[in-house]
Amino acid sequence: MPDVEPVILVHGGAGTISDFAKAERVIAGVKEAAKKGYQVLRSGGSVVDAVQAAVELMEDNEVFNAGRGSYLTLDGEVEMDASIMVGSDLSAGAVTVVKDIKNPIALARLVMEKTGHVLLAGEGAKRFAVDQGVKPLEPGALVTPATLEALAKWKLKHGGAPSEMGTVGAVGIDSKGRLAAATSTGGREGKMAGRSSDTCMLGSGTYADDEIGAVSTTGHGESIAKFCLAHAIIRGMGNGESADEATKKCIDVMTQRLNNTAGAITLSRTGEVGIGFSTNRMSWAYQKKNKLYFGIDKNQCSCDDV
Repeated sequence: MPDVEPVILVHGGAGTISDFAKAERVIAGVKEAAKKGYQVLRSGGSVVDAVQAAVELMEDNEVFNAGRGSYLTLDGEVEMDASIMVGSDLSAGAVTVVKDIKNPIALARLVMEKTGHVLLAGEGAKRFAVDQGVKPLEPGALVTPATLEALAKWKLKHGGAPSEMGTVGAVGIDSKGRLAAATSTGGREGKMAGRSSDTCMLGSGTYADDEIGAVSTTGHGESIAKFCLAHAIIRGMGNGESADEATKKCIDVMTQRLNNTAGAITLSRTGEVGIGFSTNRMSWAYQKKNKLYFGIDKNQCSCDDV
């Protein structure tokens, strides 16, 4: 296969994102994440290093629903999911219902590289983190005033309101066509303690296959899990659809069939970009050479020189 142009494509979550100031912060965040991932790739890091770095940056930014900005359970705690996948050999790792871990995506990678398992949960995942030298945070350290306020508002409305923010994720391809995908989330608003999301499920929240492409999804997790959205997009590309066509088509079908919204970012095996969402908004950004492309509204694409 001839060399392809490297790309790191990220999303900051699908949702309503109705506040203008918050939208500006989200756009700034995904732009920085895309640049960070691209910098890692161009500095000699692997494509897996690059997508992990991009997602970690968003986990550390409390404007996003991952890591420090994670939505709270009804009990007022942070429980997070993450997954990562390598397209060359289908290696993968995931964690679910993880507490007090600064970067769940890094822990998911450790599961992939240091165990014979794909998914670790809850206290077992936390114990594994400690065994690997990851120091847990103090209980409650990831809870922020904003997430406490969001939970209080959700309870006053008795639930049912659409989420402001969804999952974060990144997909990447290097010059040799090697693909990787990574996804991380704090889950949905008003979730019960112990709830697992599509983000930790391969084929739903995350998928990568060097022979076809890589996908990271966001949106209504239960619907995404039922539809296996990430793998549905991969199947569409495998059947000859372009990355953008497969992404938009699968999201539309899922939304029509299950009456819930979603978003996804996709890269084909040749580095073709696919972006789609049926929510009001989804922030996204990607860098290719010295151009940074980004958007948050439908039919919007802006570009900066970098």
